[in-house]
Amino acid sequence: MSDAPVLSTSRRDFLKDSGRIAGAAALVGAAGSHLHAAENNVIQIALVGCGGRGTGAASNALSVNNGPIKLIAMADVFADKQSKALAGLNGQFKDKIDVPEERTFLGFDAYKKAMDCLNPGDIVVLTTPPAFRWLHFTYAIERGLNVFMEKPVTIDAPTTQRMLGLAKKAEEKNLKVGVGLMCRHCKARGELADRIHSGEIGDVLTLRAYRMAGPTGSAAVGPAPEGTNELEWQIRNFHGFLWLSGGAVSDFLIHNIDEGCWAKGAWPVEAQACGGRHYRFDKNGQPAIDQNFDSYSIEYTFADGTRLFVDGRTIPGCHQDFATYVHGSKGSAVFSSRGHLPARSRIYKGQNFVKDDLLWAYPQPEPNPYQVEWDDFIHAIREDLPYNEVERGAMASLVTSMGRMAAHTGRLITMEEMMQHDHEFAPDLANLSFEGPPPIQLKDGKYPVPMPGITKKREYEV
Repeated sequence: MSDAPVLSTSRRDFLKDSGRIAGAAALVGAAGSHLHAAENNVIQIALVGCGGRGTGAASNALSVNNGPIKLIAMADVFADKQSKALAGLNGQFKDKIDVPEERTFLGFDAYKKAMDCLNPGDIVVLTTPPAFRWLHFTYAIERGLNVFMEKPVTIDAPTTQRMLGLAKKAEEKNLKVGVGLMCRHCKARGELADRIHSGEIGDVLTLRAYRMAGPTGSAAVGPAPEGTNELEWQIRNFHGFLWLSGGAVSDFLIHNIDEGCWAKGAWPVEAQACGGRHYRFDKNGQPAIDQNFDSYSIEYTFADGTRLFVDGRTIPGCHQDFATYVHGSKGSAVFSSRGHLPARSRIYKGQNFVKDDLLWAYPQPEPNPYQVEWDDFIHAIREDLPYNEVERGAMASLVTSMGRMAAHTGRLITMEEMMQHDHEFAPDLANLSFEGPPPIQLKDGKYPVPMPGITKKREYEV
């Protein structure tokens, strides 16, 4: 979590400082991310991926109040999503939107065209399905752009290794990179993490995390309507396909898994898990034929033997819970409750979370972590502070994938094995086209699904 305060510098003060920043840049001879900001106080943004997450991220970016900022370009593969996002943002931030038709780009190469509208030091927001993250990040680094990318940042081991390498390249170029694990910027969670790490609940013995809900996102996918392009169908329903999103585990459980690792202050060394497909239907009542299980139970083990238990479920009509808990030798803590906001983080002297045992609670209301992460990010850009969340984002993504693989194969998976695994879900990603086949295809009316105990070396057969 960034400890940087929200920038309150006025535009006049920033312009006064810009000569100092530019001079420092000239001395080191670097094409750093702050050069453009030094020459022009307006930060320009390009949005790559115009769905709900992209629109939300753009809204948070345009809500930062520490200097002028504008959205100037948009890219997507779907015109309907792009036009809807632009209309919504125009209605909310009319004076901060400058996206004429000639700067709205469509297609699998649209990301390059949108980034080419920016100057070094501007920001590109990467909010497509996660499969494309490394590809788009690579070009952003080439263009010298600061990057905000949505989580998860990887969905398999090969792309994790690739992303870790890209993180170093971005750091070498002094680029600022934010990752959409916004809970890490939550003030309540941050204070609780500090209290746990200072020993207020004693030694951490057990952690529990839950995201048990009804149908979520596009995780349950039925057959494509007749005449629908297959690749388009999969991208529009990306939660249902492992090659696009890592499925329900990677996209939905990563926040709670990352919270548990944050509370522990470490990444786990192995995982075992189970899961299953029960009665599954899409939103139209058709049998779901996607790649997800609808329930997952993962047990992570840390180097000292501490366990993190994670349960995820997307079955309607069941008990729901969306929270993370920490149990220590001297007490316990609710790391988060009621979803992402508010966290309502608190500490108890016992293990039962009863009112009489309450020792500390973060005061309400809490700052919105979705906004705080953008305040921190823009602050780092304008002040030229070190800011690169990619390694942490990649590790959180890999740990999540490790638990998913354990469930899908029926095996105990170690971090060492996971890091070296060679199954890349979409190895020909850069050459995708609506005229060509998607990375997975229907066989006998179904997509390939995990078969624990049968398919054990990889998560599914193609």
